[in-house]
Amino acid sequence: MRPLCFILMPFGSKPAPSGLTVNFDAVYENLIKPAVIAAGLEPLRADEEMAGGIIHRPMFERLVLCEYAVADLTTANANVFYELGLRHAVRPWATQLVFAEGLGQLPFDVAMLRALPYKLGVDGKPTDVEKSCAALTLRLQDARHANTDSPIFQLLDGFPDIQHLKTDVFRDRVRYADEMKSRLAAARKANRDAVHQVEQALGDIAHVEAGVVIDLFLSYRAVKAWGDMVALVERMARPLAETVMVQEQFGLALNRAGRSDDAEQVLLALIARRGPSSETYGILGRVYKDRWEVAAKAGNAPLAGGMLVKAIDAYLKGFEADWRDAYPGVNAVTLMELKELPDPRRTRLLPIVAFAVEQRIAQGKPDYWDYATLLELAVLAKDQIAADLALANALANVREPWEPETTARNLRLINEARGRRGEAHDWAEMIEKALV
Repeated sequence: MRPLCFILMPFGSKPAPSGLTVNFDAVYENLIKPAVIAAGLEPLRADEEMAGGIIHRPMFERLVLCEYAVADLTTANANVFYELGLRHAVRPWATQLVFAEGLGQLPFDVAMLRALPYKLGVDGKPTDVEKSCAALTLRLQDARHANTDSPIFQLLDGFPDIQHLKTDVFRDRVRYADEMKSRLAAARKANRDAVHQVEQALGDIAHVEAGVVIDLFLSYRAVKAWGDMVALVERMARPLAETVMVQEQFGLALNRAGRSDDAEQVLLALIARRGPSSETYGILGRVYKDRWEVAAKAGNAPLAGGMLVKAIDAYLKGFEADWRDAYPGVNAVTLMELKELPDPRRTRLLPIVAFAVEQRIAQGKPDYWDYATLLELAVLAKDQIAADLALANALANVREPWEPETTARNLRLINEARGRRGEAHDWAEMIEKALV
């Protein structure tokens, strides 16, 4: 069994002070991961959800118990420096530092450390990979000789080490978490009962690793088991249940389960506690949007009109909270289209929302919602060519069946509103049908 090497680094693409956008996923896949494997080690990168501060125990275990670690100091990411400080406090050796040269000086506190530079191209991806990879491999191999590289252990006489930690228990936990996540991935493709069977095997949820609980939570969302999502939050450990992401998805599940008032209270409380957020306001907008639709179907025009205004306002606040998040923006302009007299603000917002999603796609790794947003915007702009292209890309990136259903629902509302005004387009209706 190969020793574990924990990788401390940002995810995705991040801007550097120099203006260059660093593709950290490419740095990991093309440079760090191959070097770790070549050194005879097993790379272990933090789960993406850890970067949001949701899952602390697994991160601490990896920092403390992995025999080796590599920290990428590029862009002086706060999470990476926090984790590096913890690592240096508990491990006297086997922590290797790397950074992209030419993007500014390292902070003073780590400038004295022996960090390995690597080069980046104009696309933010590593260049001269073979040379940098070989140098990092050599550093990791040399670390087997137990040369102290932690400044704490170097400078503080008698500082304790951790030679007798129970790393076997830690390894078992890592394997267990990976196994349960694989089972959940398979269960999501089946049905609610399959996901529930995995939950039954976990036992007391309050004592299960947070990463597995979150995966279970989102697996119930994937199979539309809204009641199970709500019940799961009530059984979670309180610190996990109170995190922003869980509370947002809790509000979504309450709304889908028919508990609109409870959902509104949860989301408004979260906004009051944490401040405006594109995600929280986006879900709150959906609560009001559903109320509008119920009132409209019941023939209660005054209530429907009021709910439509509240939904538009919530979505606009979400988009204003983060112009990079196109989701609340596209919902705002869609609902503006649905008013009896379409809101003139939509013509000004359409290109802004389109630019937001195009920038996200240009940064790499676009998902279903990026293309679905372009599709909805193209229909709103009455651009059939752009809509056909976005439809093809959206269908090719579907992950869960409820995703295209949601988009089809929005397009149906647009088509129905335009039909009442005598503005319907056959091609737009065909796109709606293609999604379901």
